[in-house]
Amino acid sequence: MRTADFDFPLPQELIAQHPAPQRDQSRLLVFHRPDGALTHGRFSELPNHLATGDVLVLNDTRVIPARLHGTNARTGGAFEVLLLEENAPNDWWALVRPGKRAKVGAKIVLRRLDGQPSSIQAEVLDKGDGLRHRLRFAGTSDLVRALDDLGEMPLPPYIERPAPNQTPEDKDRYQTVFATSAGSAAAPTAGLHFTTELLEKIRSKGVKVCFVTLHVGLGTFAPVRVQNLAEHVMHEEWFSLGEATASAIQTAKKAGRRVVAVGTTTVRVLESVAAQHDGEILTAQGRTRIFIHPPYRFRVVDALVTNFHLPCSTLLMLVSAFAAPGETRGRETILNAYAEAVRERYRFFSYGDAMLIL
Repeated sequence: MRTADFDFPLPQELIAQHPAPQRDQSRLLVFHRPDGALTHGRFSELPNHLATGDVLVLNDTRVIPARLHGTNARTGGAFEVLLLEENAPNDWWALVRPGKRAKVGAKIVLRRLDGQPSSIQAEVLDKGDGLRHRLRFAGTSDLVRALDDLGEMPLPPYIERPAPNQTPEDKDRYQTVFATSAGSAAAPTAGLHFTTELLEKIRSKGVKVCFVTLHVGLGTFAPVRVQNLAEHVMHEEWFSLGEATASAIQTAKKAGRRVVAVGTTTVRVLESVAAQHDGEILTAQGRTRIFIHPPYRFRVVDALVTNFHLPCSTLLMLVSAFAAPGETRGRETILNAYAEAVRERYRFFSYGDAMLIL
């Protein structure tokens, strides 16, 4: 399949710039795979689509204030740094813009949120695969502890904010209510719709709520730069799946109950582990670069909660695969559903509305 096959027209005004006033009052488009029906509702109605014995799996990664600003220590030129992955304390892979000026050996003086220079510097150690730079930070014992004074929430570029973008709304709403494990450069956006009260309502129905961790980085949001999908290589992302989640999924599968994944990152964890263990879900920790696109056959996930994704993105390709597992027609099915969402004025992307695929 070609990358261009996953393009679609989207009016600019449907790209959500702010979250819904209440998390669970986002709209919910429900796609019923058996008959192709589309129904409309609110996210607060999600429990109506779940049943006793189901397992709901969410990604509990926590977004860090990963967007930093600084200046070249020698020339004074401006840099923007997006932290991607920590190798060791003060040793990070990052995106640096402008990348061409971030030469090996260059030193960047980081600015505080008030615009003043800090005592922390980043030195460019290595240029990775053309997108990433390896940075070593000095002036602090651990950069993570300094991020609240230096970093902005890493909102995607299609959400427009005046600089700096460290607003109270974004600090709260570009984070799930169940986030615990810090390390992501972007939010697992399908989880943004949940409230503590909604999760309790789901549990009260006899649904088991479980968690995995995948720290969102380039593997999730990097664009596809090749024409043929077979040539695209995902970047690795770190994940963890604990004993409680593995046990709950095993029990559900044996009883013929559903595993409902919240978000494409959760799907990638579950399907990565299943691929490594001949279809079984076991306790696991490691790195994944799984690329799911039609005609992928799913081993674990039975239903999916997801947002509306960017054209030609790996996330849209995964959702298309889930719409018709083992076939290629899911692409057309999902693009038809997206066209319906456009007609009904759903809100798209990170702060947008949600879709449930059953």
